[in-house]
Amino acid sequence: MILGIGTDLANIERIEGVLARHGDRFRDRVFTEAEQRKAEGRKRAIAATYAKRWAAKEACSKALGTGLRMGISWKDMAVTNLRSGQPVMHVTGWAADRLRAMTPAGHEAVIHVTLTDDHPWAQAFVVIEARPLSLTPSPSPRM
Repeated sequence: MILGIGTDLANIERIEGVLARHGDRFRDRVFTEAEQRKAEGRKRAIAATYAKRWAAKEACSKALGTGLRMGISWKDMAVTNLRSGQPVMHVTGWAADRLRAMTPAGHEAVIHVTLTDDHPWAQAFVVIEARPLSLTPSPSPRM
């Protein structure tokens, strides 16, 4: 069952301007160390990488049903990548508390995230799914 859906569109040039004006203050307030390492390691796409992660955090907060209010922190949501490149959303702190509260008993929450960019835009979609912890197998039909 779907618990929440969120999307966001970020302007890469806007993020690039914020990085130029506020630098480490902005990076340290919004992005985890792992997210910063990922972005700074992509020399030709630093701003686009930050913009995609910004959009993912906005989309995740919307999927949680809160937006960026009610105690949620930017760093309560973080994007890493699997070896395949697939993005993965991690939640901690208040975001994790909110996710637990919205997950029905007997279910686990799974956060799906997808990111894309096409200069000057970066976009993210987040879907939060509740999966049953265990499925009782149906009896085999008898003939």
